[in-house]
Amino acid sequence: MPLILATRNGHKLREFRRLLSVTELEPLPETVELPPETGETFVENALDKARAAAAETGRAAIADDSGIAADALGGRPGVRSARYAGEEASDEENLALLIEDVPPGSGLHYVCALVYVDPASGEERVFERRCDGVMSASRRGSGGFGYDPVFVPVDDVSGRTMAELSAAEKDAISHRGRALRAFEEWFTAER
Repeated sequence: MPLILATRNGHKLREFRRLLSVTELEPLPETVELPPETGETFVENALDKARAAAAETGRAAIADDSGIAADALGGRPGVRSARYAGEEASDEENLALLIEDVPPGSGLHYVCALVYVDPASGEERVFERRCDGVMSASRRGSGGFGYDPVFVPVDDVSGRTMAELSAAEKDAISHRGRALRAFEEWFTAER
């Protein structure tokens, strides 16, 4: 039976479907209301979403919470990455504020907490992974979304931003790609 993906983010749904090969994903039913992201950690927020989706649908669900942490900002925006420039801020507004606040060359880290919740067995699993990088001196590239145009991953020696990488290149090193591969390895072994 397909897993429920507890998100309303179309970018994430496409990315998860592209990356996850061990099972099918269904989008969150419109009738399910996700709790607000009020946790202090990515894991807390992901658990809240996965638990809500599993409880409402009676089916196993996965959810993630992810974002960017800047060394120059003491780890912010962190869990507030999607709301860094304000509650209703767009990706563009969040990116513009990060460019204003973080000096080029300083450390950045993408973090992803992926959670699996099965209401039938009560099992909950957490897979947290990261991708380290540095702040670009300028925005570059048209791929990806969010903070990708200024995130230069240390795992890619070309010096390109995440927005300049192909989808396959990004998937191989991204925080979400790593978390999903860890989940797949566990999920496959359990089935």
